Amino acid sequence: MTTKPLPKTVLAFDYGLKNIGVAVGQTVSFTGRELSALKAQDGVPNWHLVEQLLKEWRPDLVVVGHPVNMDGTASELSQRAKKFANRINGRFGLPTELVDERLSSREAKQEAQERGHKGSYGDNPIDSIAARIILETWLNQAQAKQTH
Repeated sequence: MTTKPLPKTVLAFDYGLKNIGVAVGQTVSFTGRELSALKAQDGVPNWHLVEQLLKEWRPDLVVVGHPVNMDGTASELSQRAKKFANRINGRFGLPTELVDERLSSREAKQEAQERGHKGSYGDNPIDSIAARIILETWLNQAQAKQTH
């Protein structure tokens, strides 16, 4: 007899130096949705706002996009994203996972354009769209594991 895993709430971050995209999803319907991006100062978020998100959504897991190069090698940004994930784990005691995010930004820009977004002004949705794409990548992998 196989046991079904308990439903999980998952919070996803698309780490960046100026903005950090945010999305939330769950393993009941395996869907996610975008939240407002966080501003960052050279990759450092307002940790109080991160804490507020974690208290509001109470995730069982946090996924962070891992921006590796197209050949799979680490970049400076991928090291910083890993450090960001480690800080979430260390500060808040939440499990974190890195998710390969190659091409998520390109896909997010294309989706934003299709929605009628014309550039990077005002509330730019690209970072949180990318976070949702990263989350959906994780959810698709989790769903595949569950069905096999």
